[in-house]
Amino acid sequence: MAILDPLPPTIPHAAAAAAARWGDAPAVLEHGETWSFAELWERSRAAASALLARGVGAGDRVAIWAPNSREWIVAAIAAMSCGAAVVTLNTRLKGREAGDILRRTHARLLFTVTDFLGIDYQALLAGEELPDLNEVLMLDRDFAAFLASGQGADDQAVDTALAGIDPDTISDILFTSGTTGSPKGVLMTHGRVLPQCGVWIGNTGLTFGERYLIANPFFHSFGMKVGWVACLLSGAVMVPMAQFDVGQAIELIEKLKINFFPGPPTVFQMILAEKDKRPIDTSSLRGGTTGAATVPPVLVQRIRDELGMKDIITAYGMTECVNITSCRPGDPVDLIANTCGAAIPGNEVIIADDDGRELPRGETGEILVRGIGVMRGYLDDPVATAEAIDQDGWLHTGDVGTMDQAGYVRITDRKKDMYISGGFNCYPAEIEKLLSAHPAISMVAVIGVPDERMGEVGKAFVVVRPGLALTAEELIAWSRENMANYKVPRHVAFLDELPRNAAGKVAKLELS
Repeated sequence: MAILDPLPPTIPHAAAAAAARWGDAPAVLEHGETWSFAELWERSRAAASALLARGVGAGDRVAIWAPNSREWIVAAIAAMSCGAAVVTLNTRLKGREAGDILRRTHARLLFTVTDFLGIDYQALLAGEELPDLNEVLMLDRDFAAFLASGQGADDQAVDTALAGIDPDTISDILFTSGTTGSPKGVLMTHGRVLPQCGVWIGNTGLTFGERYLIANPFFHSFGMKVGWVACLLSGAVMVPMAQFDVGQAIELIEKLKINFFPGPPTVFQMILAEKDKRPIDTSSLRGGTTGAATVPPVLVQRIRDELGMKDIITAYGMTECVNITSCRPGDPVDLIANTCGAAIPGNEVIIADDDGRELPRGETGEILVRGIGVMRGYLDDPVATAEAIDQDGWLHTGDVGTMDQAGYVRITDRKKDMYISGGFNCYPAEIEKLLSAHPAISMVAVIGVPDERMGEVGKAFVVVRPGLALTAEELIAWSRENMANYKVPRHVAFLDELPRNAAGKVAKLELS
């Protein structure tokens, strides 16, 4: 159960309640500085005042294209306080991809940074038509001036705006790629997010004062909702990481005595590999979550025994429903490693056939979930929404799996045409659409192929236009300029034509 009980109606109300309850207690540790819950809320109110002065209000969209930081959290709470929805942009996107999202959401304002890993995000948007975007603000340069540009934390207009938001208000629009070839905006409300965060806190044991290293990106539901939002509800201390680096993570764990640390299996494998080379003090670590890939039982055992994380568990969720299933602390290693847990309280989960009928336990079918955490729908896409959520309210996840007699789910395959590369979902239809913009490409098909380090990587099968030439190196270089790095195919094969089935569709099973 969440420590803030009853649950606040919205995320900004959670920030206010945290400030009221734990005022001087540390909320955020970053750059050697500490912000208390009271200071975090004070800055969020000042930022909300500055946004209100710019005309941001109910129903507007405010975008954030930046790595994890304390300013990111303030910007998000402030935008939500005004009644606006936060639109998050993956830091790996290129200008064309980001421009598309900004246009489709009619974002009025964009928070970004002057530089991250050598990337000038504002420059990437130079060629994009963005008629609704009124202002670009730099979190790493102009934030103090931005906070000072409103009426301050005591602005009564902030209270008026807060009174206008409730659990049914859209809190955020996170984009998830899809089989249609275009990313889809997932509409979430405060009332869908907070109860799921509360259950997650109960399952993980996250509690007041625990130091939570958040390396999962804030633009993702994991880093945002069961990241910093969970800290607002539990009183845990947020320690944001701009990007995961194993050396920096170990330094933070040792120096700040980190207690809670989630991540994909590769993160823990990297830390264990370092611990094999040199002494590392992980005695402060208590728990965390992992998932998003197959987890070897020996890895779970090593995380417990060698890193001391006795409460490590696996879980399963998606942008369209933050939490679907979860293991519980105390579950045996084999259960944690081989399943993604059982339905969390508030969710119903079944394994269904192609007609949506529940299958007997042990049989393989699509994983369906119904409950308070399921998205409202996709932005401006009623057709895709109806395809994803049926008339009985079941969200069709596109994942295939089985369920045992105790209700524990094991994912065995993916119904959707998707592969996971380095923890990121990659949808061939979207990548094919991006590659098709290359002037030398006539047709292209993309599949995922095994990779020792990344799990899977993309392989593109290309038919070149008559009279034109293209090399694999040229296409990969072009791809790096025009799409997020995790989407870039690592292998390219050239064909005279793509194999097709009797219906004329590309026969991807014949590609390898």
